Amino acid sequence: MPIVLIHCKPPRVRRSRRRMINGDGSVRCAPEVDCSCLHGPRTRLAALVDQVPTYDPAGVAAYYDRLGDAAWNRFDQTLGDRISLALHTEAVERAVPHASRVLEIGAGPGRFTEVLHGLGCRITVGDLSATQLDLNRQHADARGFAASIEARHQLDICDLSRFGEASFDAVVALGGPLSYVFDQRDRAVAECRRVLRPGGVLLASVMSLWGAAHRHLSDVLALGSAASDDVVHSGDVNTMTVPGSTHPCHRFRANELRDLLERHNLTDIEVSASSALSTGIPASLVAPGTQQWTTLLALERAACAEPGYRDAGTHLIAVARRPSAST
Repeated sequence: MPIVLIHCKPPRVRRSRRRMINGDGSVRCAPEVDCSCLHGPRTRLAALVDQVPTYDPAGVAAYYDRLGDAAWNRFDQTLGDRISLALHTEAVERAVPHASRVLEIGAGPGRFTEVLHGLGCRITVGDLSATQLDLNRQHADARGFAASIEARHQLDICDLSRFGEASFDAVVALGGPLSYVFDQRDRAVAECRRVLRPGGVLLASVMSLWGAAHRHLSDVLALGSAASDDVVHSGDVNTMTVPGSTHPCHRFRANELRDLLERHNLTDIEVSASSALSTGIPASLVAPGTQQWTTLLALERAACAEPGYRDAGTHLIAVARRPSAST
């Protein structure tokens, strides 16, 4: 559930007792955002930030089992969603080497599996949801990209132990797998890095804190300030911060995502928005295939890479690379 935009000074970062799990299983302190500029009792917010939500893979799988084939159509709802699909697609085409061996995590019904097929990739498809894996198979058969798929596995981004080290040229995790793992985010990135060959590419997208608020502003204003303050402070959407929430996830800030990737010695990191100018705008404003669409897409490419706009889309898109030298 998205959160309410509020006006406050840029958050300060200070050390907290909040604990997070490193890729090797050790525990470290995570930075806490000072919430002195937010509304609501400080003690409630402090308690929330000290309680890192626990990753629930069964809950994520159940959510996507219920979502079913609507996962295929989620990029068609608004103009910003259509731009997001176009920019995600361009990111795949730009970052993933042609004819490479790719692990696609959170593949869902196959929107980007089909794009990888167009690049001549050999694809291992993975998803937590058995329903989404079955839909992926159905779409692959119907749309003609089944031949590029080497295997399908019901798997967890935090446990890629079925694959040896340096097994893939690229790992693609679009749509938000890293947003669902909460306290296990470092373990998830460590696993993605481990299965990448030296010089291999990680392409991921996560839910964006401020872009989600922009996209769903009419809904989030109904939540009230208490819920919005809690989510802004922690970035976490769950039943603790938004009572009744059925879609637990962490919404990232751009710098937070970059820091996560840098912690795991990934290099050549690029972070951009999935949309900027068109986020939340009705799809009827501009039709794909028109001159206006071409103009808008060019503007969006430029805007989404601007530092001031990176948090403006519903998702953050990140590209990073495992160093060529063994480290």
